Amino acid sequence: MKNLSLAILCVFFVISCTKTKKDTSVKVKGSLSQSTGKINELSVIIDNELWKGRIGDTIRKYFGAEVPGLPQEEPLFSMRQLPPEAFSGLAKRNRTFLKIEKGNTEDIVTATNNFSTPQLGFVITGTTDDTIIDLLQKNSESIISKFKKMEMTEKQNRIKKSLEYIPQLKEKMGITLKIPTAYRIAKEEEKFFWLRKDITNGDMNLIIYEMPLDAIKKDSTTITSIIKMRDSVGALKIPTSSGKFITEESYAPYLYKTTLDGKFTFETKGTWEIKDRFMAGPFVNYVIEDTTNNRLLVIEGFILAPSVRKRNNMFELESIINTIEFEEH
Repeated sequence: MKNLSLAILCVFFVISCTKTKKDTSVKVKGSLSQSTGKINELSVIIDNELWKGRIGDTIRKYFGAEVPGLPQEEPLFSMRQLPPEAFSGLAKRNRTFLKIEKGNTEDIVTATNNFSTPQLGFVITGTTDDTIIDLLQKNSESIISKFKKMEMTEKQNRIKKSLEYIPQLKEKMGITLKIPTAYRIAKEEEKFFWLRKDITNGDMNLIIYEMPLDAIKKDSTTITSIIKMRDSVGALKIPTSSGKFITEESYAPYLYKTTLDGKFTFETKGTWEIKDRFMAGPFVNYVIEDTTNNRLLVIEGFILAPSVRKRNNMFELESIINTIEFEEH
């Protein structure tokens, strides 16, 4: 009788295990190779004919969309298309990939650290072109957001390998930032910092300052107030031989709501210009609501690099800014 009870218990246990909910995050156990790939480079695994057709057009529409706020048109991702038979060996180690398959189901599977680490992939399966296109249209925003988060984490990990220690930021501004050693202090005041990095044909810049807590309202005047704020600070703090460092007037900047270090933040992306000198470039401005210290903490990244692609440089500035931490008292 005891043996029979034990046998029944074992059968019950096996049946229970087989009913466990399927995990859509695919992982492989064991030692994995380090992933490869440039920042914002995406492998697209898809049959050549599908890539040339409507499915390929849909992928290019969403994943190759124009990055907002840049003076020249640049895509969200640099895409490299591979047919399924070429997705092997080193190609499987790319940090991000999107795989399209025709099958008997309609599904999106998340592939986490499947062939290397860190790695994030999405496998989209559909029965027809229309079902695959529908899945892409409905899920592209979420997928892109997760890819960008992966890329920012990777960029921040690379930055951490060689950091510049700037204790004054903590002492005077009450913040810490993960800043690469290539940046130097161009200007330092009691409540204003300007950090600079030389690049080919130009430079990358970070400026940090404070504003009164009520300087920017959460209403229809927000974007106008941010433009007025950055133009007044830029004209006063950023020296030019002629003209003023202001927001480009022809196009309204893009405004988003986000959080940095758990604090409500306005994120603004647009183009700056210096009139009379025909100089311009992209900027990203963050206005962080620091109620603990009764202030707005403003941190902005901008680039001067004529005739140079700027997507990845701006992404570096955004990645640095997103490492911000506030010293709580």
